[in-house]
Amino acid sequence: MAEIDIRGFRILQGYLEGAAQESLVQDLRQVILAAPLFSPLTPYGKPMSVRMTSAGRYGWYADRRGYCYRPRHPQGGPWPPIPEAILQIWRALVSAERDPDCCLINFYGEGARMGMHQDRDEADFTWPVLSVSLGDEGLFRIGNETRGGKTESIWLNSGDVVVMGGAARLTYHGVDRIRFGSSRLLPKGGRINLTCRVVD
Repeated sequence: MAEIDIRGFRILQGYLEGAAQESLVQDLRQVILAAPLFSPLTPYGKPMSVRMTSAGRYGWYADRRGYCYRPRHPQGGPWPPIPEAILQIWRALVSAERDPDCCLINFYGEGARMGMHQDRDEADFTWPVLSVSLGDEGLFRIGNETRGGKTESIWLNSGDVVVMGGAARLTYHGVDRIRFGSSRLLPKGGRINLTCRVVD
């Protein structure tokens, strides 16, 4: 494992080995069975190119009214619990005292991307956001605390973990593209990104 820092983003390359990645994917399949992936709308009325679901007390949601956390899946049921393997990563890298309230699960198919954004729908920004990459490589772009300006990019590989805390907590970031089919972890290709957050 290698650890690098880019603008306060702590990037742990190869944090999860192959067997741990495969086991985690199986856990996520059970989450998705209970809370199917969906395509939220942006406030502009366009569907996002990623599909998503969540685990935990809350799930992240978006529609024309804006962005928010909700205690139930759009189909009406509660979100399933966060898998223990994800909580173990959080406890090792963020906090053993306070578990996350939400694990947002984003699936990037071929051509999917995530525009530059801040994670600011939470009540307390002193808690970091923990990000886990699984499957195809994603080109992660890191900006600034305000829109615009010079950015830096790095390819995130399957098994990489990023901790966004401190000054990086409200830094703009996004995923410009994925290298579809670059990983064998998901039989049909694609990238899964998990982001764990303290909401309340």
